[in-house]
Order: sequence, then C-alpha cells, then structure tokens
Amino acid sequence: MTLLELLVVLSIVAIATVAVVWSLRDPVLGQLQQEAARLAALLEGGRADSRARNQALRWRVQGSGFEFEGEFGGPWPDRWLFESTQAQVKGADSIVLGPEPVIGPQAVMLMHTLHNDRRLWVSTDGARPFEVRTSPAAEPSVHAVQRPGA
Repeated sequence: MTLLELLVVLSIVAIATVAVVWSLRDPVLGQLQQEAARLAALLEGGRADSRARNQALRWRVQGSGFEFEGEFGGPWPDRWLFESTQAQVKGADSIVLGPEPVIGPQAVMLMHTLHNDRRLWVSTDGARPFEVRTSPAAEPSVHAVQRPGA
C-alpha cells in the first residue's frame, strides 16, 4: 500500500465515524434544546418589548402551549415546536418580564412527555438574559455574617 492509499482509507473511516456519531445523537434532547433556545429568545424579546413600552408582560404555561399576557404586542407564538414538550414555571404560575430593567430570578423547566428524565431549564438571575441550562440556576444563599468577638 502506498501512503496515498492509506490516507484515502483513513479519510473514509473518519467520515464514516462522524456519520455514525451524528446519527446516534439523542433526538429527545435535541428537541428540548431547540425548544429551550426558542423559549429563551421569546422571553428575551418579551422582556425587551415590555421595557420599551413600559408595560408589564407575563408568560405562562397554558394547556398544551403557552401564552403571553399583556395589553400590547404583536402576535406572540403560543405553541411549542414539538407536541411532546411540557413546561413548568419554578415557584410560580408565570414569568414576569418587566417593565423593570431588573426582574427577580425566574426559571422554566422543559421536559419531554414520554421521557421525564430529560429536562432543560431556561432561567435568569433577573439581571442577565434568559439562558438554557442543564440544571436549575443556583438559588442565592443568604449567610449571616458574624463579627469576631460578637
């Protein structure tokens, strides 16, 4: 075998390996990642719109979809990309998107109807944008500070 033939064979093996790895990706997690990225963008868009109009806007899970509640806005989406998506707001019934520039820490858990063990979180600490996480955002802990000798 010549060096050129060996390189061709190695290239074919590498391409086949990449194809196999891509085909083995978890389709459920891929769907959740798409939904989470879309939801983060929608929540940030709603937050910006709420601040620009100086009017409150809320997002809540509604039946098999979701809804934006407020006195303004264009036609906001109200359905998930995949029917198997479920969501739950952490510690509340809705997400408050403004109009204040800093909102409280908020999170939404996304899960698959048939695979409840696969979950993603879309959360914010209130100052930063909503982001996709694999676990809920850490709650800020409050520790009492004691002075020495007190």
